[in-house]
Amino acid sequence: MPTLPTRRRDSLLIVLALIGVTVYALTAQSMGSLGFPLDDSWIHQTYGRNLALTGQWAYVPGVPSAGSTSPFYTVLLAIGYALRVPFLLWTYGLGALVLAGAGLIGARLAEQLFPAVRNGGLWTGLALVMAWHLIWAAASGMETMLFSALTLLLIYLAWQGLPHPPAPSPLRREGEQPGRASPLHSGGEGPGVRHGEVKRGFLFGIIGAILVATRPEGVLLVGLLGLLMLIAHLSRAFWLWCAGAFVGGALGITPYLLLNLTLNGTILPNTFSAKQAENAALLAQPFVVNLWAMLQPLTAGGQLLLVPGAIYGLIMLVRRVRQDRRAVLYLGPLLWAAALILLYTLRLPAYYQHGRYVIPALAPFISVGVGGTLLLAAKRRRPLSRVLTRSLMIVALAVFAIFWVMGASIFGRDVQMIQSEMVVASRWLAEHVPPDQLLAVHDIGAVGYFAPRPMLDLAGLVSPEVIPIIRDADALMALMKARGVRYLMVLPSQRPALPDDPRLCERFNANGSMGGMVIYQMAWDGHCS
Repeated sequence: MPTLPTRRRDSLLIVLALIGVTVYALTAQSMGSLGFPLDDSWIHQTYGRNLALTGQWAYVPGVPSAGSTSPFYTVLLAIGYALRVPFLLWTYGLGALVLAGAGLIGARLAEQLFPAVRNGGLWTGLALVMAWHLIWAAASGMETMLFSALTLLLIYLAWQGLPHPPAPSPLRREGEQPGRASPLHSGGEGPGVRHGEVKRGFLFGIIGAILVATRPEGVLLVGLLGLLMLIAHLSRAFWLWCAGAFVGGALGITPYLLLNLTLNGTILPNTFSAKQAENAALLAQPFVVNLWAMLQPLTAGGQLLLVPGAIYGLIMLVRRVRQDRRAVLYLGPLLWAAALILLYTLRLPAYYQHGRYVIPALAPFISVGVGGTLLLAAKRRRPLSRVLTRSLMIVALAVFAIFWVMGASIFGRDVQMIQSEMVVASRWLAEHVPPDQLLAVHDIGAVGYFAPRPMLDLAGLVSPEVIPIIRDADALMALMKARGVRYLMVLPSQRPALPDDPRLCERFNANGSMGGMVIYQMAWDGHCS
């Protein structure tokens, strides 16, 4: 296959990303209605709308709160509301844009990792924009795909940062001269180059700060890349780069830290501690059980067939590092993917919703796995081995395509689950319950968007006082009574009392596909009227 020019390749990836998100959205529409596959997506929409319309960082207007895990994503959504673009169009469009960005950046990473592989960038980009997990994330109304794209961008910036004298490499293109500069080479250390190192470091710091403001665990990647760069090149140029990175990072992260300090008195949103408290039972499970639980959702797709190629690619990269330690930067993608999965295994092993917390590990894995698979297939070996490896490539391509189609149905079904429970119940609230009535609710997303009102968040995202008692049903009921809660909206599994509790007066049941979202009127005297 002839090499595709970069501009045509990039155009193809952008078009495919747009098609993927559009097909997934239209599938949801054909199955019932447009929307999002997670209730948390409506939390982002509520924060974004309130920020644009009122200028307040508040979930309930007039009550500032730190319930958004991703302030940067909230700001991007607010721009759409400020411009009066239909929110679904803006959100889906933003998702398609960052999916395309991940494809473009991943293609460039693959070219640097495996320069000997013809069209390695093209096939890597195609795998990224066609991976159903990533399309699902792009159309989900969550920050997941934005975070994924930013992690690839930060890795790419780190690779461009420092002088890197060429070294013999098993991955060199055929016919390439040993004296040719490597992708990390940036010349000598004259005044212009020194100024360039500071600028590159500054840009790295800014993007790193944006990454952390998108998801707090981004700080792990910033630290990992900083450590790899220290190993790769300890010189004056490195310290100049560090100075630029420090200034850029400090300027970029200051608004994020000040926002959290102002809202909840800490430097991080309270959402992570709330999720940990809610999933405390999972943390009690053995490490191996939680690790497999986090990995299993990621195996559903063509990426599973890239594992042999990723292992082979890792072996080739380790050989390169043994020849020149500065090539250690190229281990960044796989180290980051492993670190992210390990972090959630140890701190928040929430494997549900297709492993959405660790979906960002897929993009760097695919960026290595595709090139490694192509390199493995091109290796001269016995005829049987060639047949097996090339068959693996063909099967992987077919599985990516099959799951691309299946993923659309999965996305549509997920959207309808939220629409049939949270959205339906929220619309009933808006029509039948006065807006000044205090509501206790576990899934606050759709309620905040369609029926904004005072609320006590039983998941603790915007009501941090709930976090210490989040697993204590009696304490939750006592808090609800003390606060004067008039209505309760929960799924059966979230109800903090027995179904026949005389204080619960059922007023509405969505009877949806998640067990039935129920709205109760509270009768604290035990007598329903």
